[in-house]
Amino acid sequence: MNTSDDAAVYRVRDDLAIAITVDYFTPIVDDPWDFGEIAVANALSDCYAMGVQPSIALNIVGFPTQTLPLFVLDQILAGGSQKAREAGITIVGGHTVDDPEPKYGMAVVGFTHPDAVIANAGALKGDALVLTKPLGVGIITSAIKVQAIPPEQSQRAIDLMKTLNRDASRVMAEVGVHACTDVTGFGLLGHLWEMTSSSSVGAEIFVSQIPVLSEAWSLAEEGVIPAGAFSNREFVANDVTFDKQVSDEAQLILCDPQTSGGLLMAVAPEKTEHLLRCLEGAGISAAVIGCITPDLPGRIRVSP
Repeated sequence: MNTSDDAAVYRVRDDLAIAITVDYFTPIVDDPWDFGEIAVANALSDCYAMGVQPSIALNIVGFPTQTLPLFVLDQILAGGSQKAREAGITIVGGHTVDDPEPKYGMAVVGFTHPDAVIANAGALKGDALVLTKPLGVGIITSAIKVQAIPPEQSQRAIDLMKTLNRDASRVMAEVGVHACTDVTGFGLLGHLWEMTSSSSVGAEIFVSQIPVLSEAWSLAEEGVIPAGAFSNREFVANDVTFDKQVSDEAQLILCDPQTSGGLLMAVAPEKTEHLLRCLEGAGISAAVIGCITPDLPGRIRVSP
């Protein structure tokens, strides 16, 4: 709890621990099948961020049975079930309530050795910061809600959100990293702040090195930005220093709340190239976006 880590880890015995997490939310895309897939990929991500391969899950569902046809719920659960099969996990039950607004997600359990857990604390000065998915899906899902983006331009963001962090998690566990978190609702800067403050270090990141969906840039310039991005920027304001050349749009993209975002890893410099090659071999286009610095805990510098 003190380090805002991604999942709870309970030690059962010296050689066994259980990782437990829960996540659910309201629809962020129009297609119910896509929503089901995204919700499951997002829920599993907290285990993946800790280097744990999830094993079983329980569905959590809220659904307005009086206003939406049950076919919609069937599609949500079918999409979720397909993503669970892809991840190799078993859905062993769940709970449903009648709710005015649809909600879907999972409680997830994974098993691991206690010494194999990768926490968000543990980053060391000089570590490279590696990000495995581009930013911008929060802006794009906001655009979907107000019909400010055509379907063909939103599809890449939808596909990214449906992409499991499973292979990235497996690679980082094999290579060995010092710390990891997934980038979700607090945006890149919010989750980096959690990592740096928990690790008693600072960080510097470079906007030009951070992958961003091209559609997000144009939408941000048009003012299509979720309210959460402004809240996230306000939350980290006392600890983040933006270079004067970093635009307002770039600042908000770095604070854009992500759904099923990528993994943010802190890895030793001598392992960085090996990690990138292994991620590429797994079909993951990761990028080095900055480094860990010996600044005060939580202090982050954003440079062009």
